[in-house]
Amino acid sequence: MSNQRQDKRDKDEWLYGLNPVLEAIKSGRRISTLYISEQRHENIRKLTEEAEAKKIPVKFAERDFFDSRFHKGHQGIAALVERKKTLDIEDLLDIPAQKGETPFFLILDLIEDPRNFGAILRAADAAGVHGVVFQSHRSAGITSVVSKASAGALEYINLSEVVNIKHAIEKMKKADIAIIGAEADSELTMWDVDMKVPLAIVIGSEGEGLRRTVREMCDFVVSLPMNGRVNSLNVSVATGILSYEVMRQRRSEK
Repeated sequence: MSNQRQDKRDKDEWLYGLNPVLEAIKSGRRISTLYISEQRHENIRKLTEEAEAKKIPVKFAERDFFDSRFHKGHQGIAALVERKKTLDIEDLLDIPAQKGETPFFLILDLIEDPRNFGAILRAADAAGVHGVVFQSHRSAGITSVVSKASAGALEYINLSEVVNIKHAIEKMKKADIAIIGAEADSELTMWDVDMKVPLAIVIGSEGEGLRRTVREMCDFVVSLPMNGRVNSLNVSVATGILSYEVMRQRRSEK
């Protein structure tokens, strides 16, 4: 195998599950090969039609091919795809102006569970977030599990993987973007802060929340109003609520 072919293969990765694979095809990500289980007969017509339109090779394989490679939930569908492209933080910051919209970003402070990461991306896509920043170490990263948990939303979210999110926060602050941290113990709630301004919401890790040094960089730290006895929410659920509050405030202004 030539070095060129080897390099090309090294840049590919697996995706599995109907929605992640279908959205990858529809979004234009390069697909080397689509694999479908010989035992699967339902809901594959749209998939094969999209593959045929994009001239993507389709191979049928036994169920063992999928069971031996992927987590439960593969649905007998997988694809070898080009790695998801990420953006430099500078390019990410240019996106709102290109769309003529008020900046809205998410910054993930060491989210380590890939299912939480994927669910956050799903919420971010639904709420119209312009981009998500995450750290290259001590974070879930971009994986097939993340894609599956995002139900394919990974394909449409702009991502910036940085060495240190504090440097990204500094660049955002210089661009007059308000930094709003989310923390359960804050007396200030999301209803008390103007979210119609250019902003980035910082979401802390599942177990520890925001790191002290990251919290100190925030212009505001807000909590979600709670009436229940259990004073916590899953991090992806909390992110979705905060993101929709941003959308609600901005729509009420129009």
